[in-house]
Amino acid sequence: MHPNTARVLNALAAAGVEAEIVEIPEGTPTAAAAAAALGVEVGRIANSLVFTADGEPLLVMTSGAHRVDTAVVGARLGATVRRADPETVRAATGFPIGGVAPVGFPAPVRVLVDEDLLGYGTVWAAGGTPHTLFEITPADLVRATGGEVAGVAG
Repeated sequence: MHPNTARVLNALAAAGVEAEIVEIPEGTPTAAAAAAALGVEVGRIANSLVFTADGEPLLVMTSGAHRVDTAVVGARLGATVRRADPETVRAATGFPIGGVAPVGFPAPVRVLVDEDLLGYGTVWAAGGTPHTLFEITPADLVRATGGEVAGVAG
C-alpha cells in the first residue's frame, strides 16, 4: 500500500470512519473519469480542491458536478480566494494534485464541504494518490474533515 493511502486510512480510522480503498490503475484525472471508472454519477465524486484564502490553505470538497466559484467562497469567508499552486497543495496537504485526500494532512487545514454532496447517500474521494479512491457518507466526510458545509458553486 502506498504510504499516502496508509496515511488516509489511518486518519479516517482515527475519526472513527472505516473505509476501503479502491485502486483504479489507469488513474482518475477528472471527476468524469472517476465517475466512469466507478460507474457512478459525476456528482458523487467529492473533488478535493486546494485554494488559499488570504494566503492560508483552504480545502474545498466539491461535487464533481460543480466548479468552485472563488467569489462565492471568498464572500462567505470574507477573504480573497485563489487557486493554490502545486507546491502549496503539496506543502499544505502532503498529497499531489490529482490525489489530494480530504484527511491525513501534516497540519490542520480549513475545509469547506459542498452542501450538494449531502444529497447523496455516499460519495467518493481521493485516497492519497491519483489512482486511489474511497467511498464515504457525506456526514462522515464532514465529521472526519471537521469541515463546514457551504455553498461553493455560483
